[in-house]
Amino acid sequence: MSPASFSLILTGVLLNAAAQLLLKAGTNAIGHFEFQWRNLVPIGWQVATEPHILGGLACYAISVVVWIMALSRVPVSMAYPMLSIGYVVNAVAAYWLLGESLPAVRVAGIFVVILGVFLIARS
Repeated sequence: MSPASFSLILTGVLLNAAAQLLLKAGTNAIGHFEFQWRNLVPIGWQVATEPHILGGLACYAISVVVWIMALSRVPVSMAYPMLSIGYVVNAVAAYWLLGESLPAVRVAGIFVVILGVFLIARS
């Protein structure tokens, strides 16, 4: 895989990870909610106007364009497993930015994912 192709994949993965973190920040700002017929419009409006959620959706949209560019250069059997890098990024970023826990078992799983991505990239 060329460095340019890997850069596209990594950019797509990081945009996807940023989208997840922004969506979580948005739901943290809104608080726990349930969609029910009686609150569909007010909650829907809150979700649709929350800046973090809008930012997350924008990151998703851009990541789709970047991902399509990556797939035009790299076989999907190599590109798709690289999305696992997002698990690592999200776990670490959620720990640092959102105060989520990162127990030893999860850290061990992260290292397994890193090893798997490394093996796929080397193939």
